[in-house]
Amino acid sequence: MGDVMIRVLGAVALAGCAVLAVPGQAAADDGARRLFTFKDPRITESSGLAVSPTHDGIYYTHNDSSATPTFYAVDGKGRTKATFQVRGAEARDWEAMAASKDPETGQGVLWFADIGDNLDGAWPDVSVYRVVEPRTLADATLPATRYRFRYADGARNAEGIMVNPRTGRLYVVSKEFAGSVYAAPKKLRTGKTNVLRRVASAPLMATDAAYAPDGSSYVVRTYFSATLYHPSGKSIAKVSMPDLRQAESITYTADGKALLTGTEGPNSPVYRVPIPSKAVSTPRPTPTKAPASQAAAAETRGAEESGTGSTAKNILIWLAAAATALGTITFIARRTR
Repeated sequence: MGDVMIRVLGAVALAGCAVLAVPGQAAADDGARRLFTFKDPRITESSGLAVSPTHDGIYYTHNDSSATPTFYAVDGKGRTKATFQVRGAEARDWEAMAASKDPETGQGVLWFADIGDNLDGAWPDVSVYRVVEPRTLADATLPATRYRFRYADGARNAEGIMVNPRTGRLYVVSKEFAGSVYAAPKKLRTGKTNVLRRVASAPLMATDAAYAPDGSSYVVRTYFSATLYHPSGKSIAKVSMPDLRQAESITYTADGKALLTGTEGPNSPVYRVPIPSKAVSTPRPTPTKAPASQAAAAETRGAEESGTGSTAKNILIWLAAAATALGTITFIARRTR
């Protein structure tokens, strides 16, 4: 929604941040550093970020709304190695991307999410495009498979997608004051609209999300910080992030030991933030009466608490502080569709 909205949210966050502390909160250590800066002048609104599943040292990104269905492969110095067009795709409001591997072929798979909806219901459905990762890093036009989605509980704005590498399941994370994680069907279909169902809570105003390479955890980014979760939706820790102009993207490094985060704007930087050792996920014992899989348990529990560290009382306190800004944000959203 632009810099004005971010400034409004920043003021509100200062009023409410004290009640949003997560048990076990861990600040990023001094190892946080700038990994690279995008050199390509065409990359002006980097909104999605992913590490290549098959090309060492290659990262992918794409621009936000009002752009063509284009993505870029860049190296560890931020130099564009190849530019790809996605055939037959729309770029209404591309907000996120994810990368995974096809368990049968071992090929890399890239997912592009056209899920932005600043009016929270302007679009009857949203789309995610599946693209087989190119084997050669050279400019090309690539075919895509389009999957349409709708939310079981009504349309909403979203800026995060992630794919569980253990199950291959796709998730969408909404960007709201009371955000949610939505699970896609286990089997996606092209001939019908797939239904997204709420399975967990998410932090306020989430701007991106990603699964760890080994599937042991996932991370959700907001404008102000990032939070790590177990696949069940239970929180592990909050990780402080570098101060960025408009924090829009996050992903894990290939080894899962750090997070990469970026921002919009020309010549925007990407930072590497080590995950503190005390924030590393340790699976919790599963009660005998619960399903064997924590991921399955999260999907069947529906509105499971995500563990943002806020009790219901804390959320109400934060929302009271945010109420003074809600009208302004709504007005800006309608003016900057």
